[in-house]
Amino acid sequence: TDLRPLDILSEAVPAAGLARGMRVFQVQGVRGFQLSASRPRALGFPASRLFIHCDRFPEEFSIIVTLRALRGPAKRNEYIFTLMVEENPSVLVGLRYAPDKLHFLFWSQERAGGWQTRVTFPNVSLSDNQWHTLVLAVSGQSFSLTVDCSIPKDVVVETPFPASLSVRRASFYLGNRRRRKGVFTGLLRQLVLLPGADATPRICHAVNFKVAALSVPTVLQDVPAKPVSNEVLKYPYETDMKVTLGARPRCTKQEKAQFWFNASRRGLYLCNGSTWLSMLEVQHRLDYVEEYQNLATNSETMGIEVFTIPKVGLFAAMANRITPPGSAIYRWTDGKFVHYQNIPTYQAQSWKYFTIGKKIFLAVANFEQNERGQEFSVIYKWSRRKAKFVTYQRIPTHSARDWEAFVIEGEAFLAVVNHREGNNHNIDSVIYRWNPRTGLFETNQTIPTSGAYDWEFFTIGPYSFLAVANTFNGTSTKIYSHIYIWLSGSFQLFQSILTFGAADWEVFHIGDRVFLAVANSHSYDSGMPAPSNFYAINSSIYELNITAQMFVKFQDLLTYSALDWEFFSVGDDSFLVVANSFDGFTFSVNSIIYRWQGYEGFVAAHHLPTMGCRDWEAFHTAEGSYLFYSSAKEPLSKVLKLKTT
Repeated sequence: TDLRPLDILSEAVPAAGLARGMRVFQVQGVRGFQLSASRPRALGFPASRLFIHCDRFPEEFSIIVTLRALRGPAKRNEYIFTLMVEENPSVLVGLRYAPDKLHFLFWSQERAGGWQTRVTFPNVSLSDNQWHTLVLAVSGQSFSLTVDCSIPKDVVVETPFPASLSVRRASFYLGNRRRRKGVFTGLLRQLVLLPGADATPRICHAVNFKVAALSVPTVLQDVPAKPVSNEVLKYPYETDMKVTLGARPRCTKQEKAQFWFNASRRGLYLCNGSTWLSMLEVQHRLDYVEEYQNLATNSETMGIEVFTIPKVGLFAAMANRITPPGSAIYRWTDGKFVHYQNIPTYQAQSWKYFTIGKKIFLAVANFEQNERGQEFSVIYKWSRRKAKFVTYQRIPTHSARDWEAFVIEGEAFLAVVNHREGNNHNIDSVIYRWNPRTGLFETNQTIPTSGAYDWEFFTIGPYSFLAVANTFNGTSTKIYSHIYIWLSGSFQLFQSILTFGAADWEVFHIGDRVFLAVANSHSYDSGMPAPSNFYAINSSIYELNITAQMFVKFQDLLTYSALDWEFFSVGDDSFLVVANSFDGFTFSVNSIIYRWQGYEGFVAAHHLPTMGCRDWEAFHTAEGSYLFYSSAKEPLSKVLKLKTT
């Protein structure tokens, strides 16, 4: 009874972080690992790391599992874990479940050969989106299963568990049997092997049986337990608490669990080791918008990227049209944007800031060729020594409009929108994958697009999506834009939506609801009579319908050659601002801030005079909240301050 628990799940987690193919999710206040189906072998490790002094599996033992299984097809089987010998498809030991039963598998060996034995526990309902803790106790021919410390289910079989099962050259695999079929799709929190003992008495003294723990990986432990009753209120306690006043202090591992009181916002914040989390804050409401800074730019600006470099500051990269002098980067200094660096660009359309590990990058989408007739978009890397961005990698593109950076299952990707090649608008846009060995982006997938303007990446639960805004196919702007979903290592078509010169997608969340807004720029079809106004058309907001598993139209808003949407929040209120660029007569058009009004949808709240508005960016500093817009028709961009009450 004093043998050490062998934590299978912790052994699969590297000391420096998560293994490839593992992600952490928190559901119902409890954290667990989600396992990827794309690389089942990456979720394995040699059994010798657990069985250090002996290469035999225990004759008597318990297996403790805490999991949250998703509702799935009635006949689907999923593996919680397996123990398998190299290059042998047989399972030495394994645990598998179906929606209403649990199977324990083991291999019996005799001189004449071996065979697989399956012990089945019927009427075990795990696929209900709830957390459950299982204790499987094994001794000879007796097998006992306890679910959430309820009455044990006992099974006696003819074939006993082997007294001497060799684990030489064997490996444990989490959530799979070394192949993609049958991969565990839920969340796994605990997987422990306890030799020589029935673990039920050690587990079933906890207050919350469903998440009772014998041994849980460190990365999953940092969640405060929710008391079953009001014990915290019954028994007050005291503790030392350090509160920092004044300007925003740094938040690192050294400051973890410290508090900061922001007097200007009347808010209390907690450092979690990297960022300040709001614990108590006076909720502000947007009253009006005022002009804060007029920023003279190198030339007309097609796009803005606002970003923060840790321990350096807040920056804004402007995608300027004319070369020379190219595009400029500005740094927030004493409450204003001040010129910081010039970078040669060629009719730049947009910038994208992203990080890979400790590396910091900034990618520009160039629309035209350079002086040598070469057409490249360029990735720049932040040099800590020079405190500047320097050229890192050139990538051939075709009238590039936009970059999108994202991470899936621990791997970094970069997607470029190719608008046209010569007069051909129907060309491939490209998704690049980061190669850690070479330190470069390499082509991973191509997707056909039509005069595309924008990529938008987003996740919903465990699923990753990429939406493209298709603008023009050579004859019409009335074409389908597409949403792709990541499945089995590549993006596959999920849904097509009819758009009209789509220039931008913006995804946002309000509560548990997921929305996707498209900016429609103009309506043109060479085969149809010309409308009275090409540019005064509806842009649309779509909402994810979970039941239908698709986005359905939620609201239409009249826009004027809309080129961008930006979502932002002030206190508990949500807003959308649209970049109206041209009404068919003039580029001097009001862009509009819409306020979320619940049942009414988005309602116009503020009309902002703009000139050929191309892009909006919302950002926050210790002094307040701001909107930043770029003009594609004059070398002047503006920072607006949100005045709150």
